Amino acid sequence: MLRNRRTALISLLLGLGLAACASSGDQDSSGATDRSPSSEVMTASTQQALTPADVLADLKEGNRRFVEGRLTHRDYLAQAGATSKGQYPKAVVVGCLDSRVPPEIVFDQGIGDLFVGRIAGNFENTDLLGSLEFATKAAGSKLIVVLGHTSCGAVKGALDGVEMGNLTEMLDNLDEVVAEVRSRLSGPPDSSNAKLVQAAVERNVYQTVDDILARSPIIAEMVDSGELAVVGGVYDLATGRVEWLIE
Repeated sequence: MLRNRRTALISLLLGLGLAACASSGDQDSSGATDRSPSSEVMTASTQQALTPADVLADLKEGNRRFVEGRLTHRDYLAQAGATSKGQYPKAVVVGCLDSRVPPEIVFDQGIGDLFVGRIAGNFENTDLLGSLEFATKAAGSKLIVVLGHTSCGAVKGALDGVEMGNLTEMLDNLDEVVAEVRSRLSGPPDSSNAKLVQAAVERNVYQTVDDILARSPIIAEMVDSGELAVVGGVYDLATGRVEWLIE
């Protein structure tokens, strides 16, 4: 009887140990174990096959994985080697300089997946417009994403009338946004008004999208033909989630 109990106990412990080993690997959303990092990269054929809607759906799903802590396990060195002779990004992101909003991580993308243009306040200028035209018309990207973020320092600086070196002239690019939100919101007219800051952040995304389409006939023509889409959203610094304002 004692031997039987010992045998049963040993069998139970072995079973628990094997179960623990089986569950220790990386798992995807379906529970499947996968410890192999992805080395896949964008190619000319995969880029060509995508539509703007496909790319937007992919970025939304990537942000969902980021928020849920399910980032794709990637072999970045292998991706670097695979893209060394050419690049075929699916999208271009116009983002803020802010160090807390890295587009490749926020959208769970790998090397060669995104063009990224970053400037404090995520507005457009001639140099950035030329870069966007290259990324889309010349290099084949299917989507332009204007990505603002909560508590944007550039927006706050514009609301507060900050002046410092070249920053003064840079913040002048947000004057139209600042004037518009002040005209329709009550309360303090500066960054102490959290609702005003958020409204300006959102309005700035709309303004940048409008300006890109108005100032670049090349991009506007691609949008009209269905080759390209220009969308916009706001990244939440606290939650990591992107709220899409323009789709």
